[in-house]
Amino acid sequence: MKANFNRGALAEALSLVTSIVPSRTPKPILRCVQITATDKDVRICATDLEVGINYLISAVQVEEPGEAIVPADRLLAIVRESTDDVLALESSEGTCEIKGADSHFKIYGHEPGQYPTVPDFDGEADIKVALGVLQAGIEQCLFATAKESSRYAINGVLWEIKDKKLLLVATDGRRLARSRVKLSSAPPKGQAPVNLIVPAKAMSLLDKIGSSEKDAVAAKPLDNQILISCSNVVISSNLVEGNFPKYEDIIPTDYDKKLTLGTEAVLSAVRRASLLTSEESRGIKLSVEKDKLVFSGRAPETGDAQVDMPIDYKGGPIEIGFNPQFLIDVLRVIKTPEFELELGQGDRPGLIKSGTDLLYVLMPINLG
Repeated sequence: MKANFNRGALAEALSLVTSIVPSRTPKPILRCVQITATDKDVRICATDLEVGINYLISAVQVEEPGEAIVPADRLLAIVRESTDDVLALESSEGTCEIKGADSHFKIYGHEPGQYPTVPDFDGEADIKVALGVLQAGIEQCLFATAKESSRYAINGVLWEIKDKKLLLVATDGRRLARSRVKLSSAPPKGQAPVNLIVPAKAMSLLDKIGSSEKDAVAAKPLDNQILISCSNVVISSNLVEGNFPKYEDIIPTDYDKKLTLGTEAVLSAVRRASLLTSEESRGIKLSVEKDKLVFSGRAPETGDAQVDMPIDYKGGPIEIGFNPQFLIDVLRVIKTPEFELELGQGDRPGLIKSGTDLLYVLMPINLG
């Protein structure tokens, strides 16, 4: 293989592709990327055997088609540190050479033909959606997925299609986020409803794709996988097995205490009230009174914090404790200047709504 790359385009491709390369694996070849050159373009692939990515680069001049399997971290470091506009890559028999105007690197990789097959996208898509719209939905729920859990189903994001809406739902058992995304195209009515659990890693990868207004995502479930295509990138991922919790059952529908609050003001108040919390007293208390909301935090060995906020509220008083970080997480992704906070009793979950597309349920904590 012999090809001349635009260094910026190569760096952009490698930044995305190498983000799924495992740092530790019993299979050393998985720490590499596969570079395949045809007469017209170059495809860079990576996989950890659960999630795979195909990235097509057209800003390249191919002199000799072929294949190279190169350690991902070394290649990315060389490309990032280079100051050249054009880099030449040449490979043969498991060795890859990278040449710039004043530099020459030789990396030892693997023989061609040994890399696992990374699926490409063929045929028609079942689901189509604008990339920017999907990424906005991902950002509003991905943070709520379980980071480590023996209940594998909550390690991913539920995709649930209803008419031409895609509901993205994530939970870690202590909170739940649901965002609603408008689809350009959905499976025809009469087909079985689409319910998929897509791993958080694949969702995060989707969120990293550089987007323009014209970019669209095409997705297609296939057996126990999902294939997602966008512009010059194809992501393939195994689906998470198991049953996602019946999340509708935990969304409160009978609350009578409803507050409309400023997003930035509450974010600031939560941050300030949590400044004096500690590992032992990680919660902050929200005290709702007539025309006033008080955020308070305390740590016996440090002190107390209190932030008062005037509100328009005429209902009965209520006190409830929350993990402040869980509040901060959702307030950061709310796009509207105001949101609704609905409360029942002090031992029942809080409900946050932003417009018609974002819903967040947060379990209370006991502040003793």
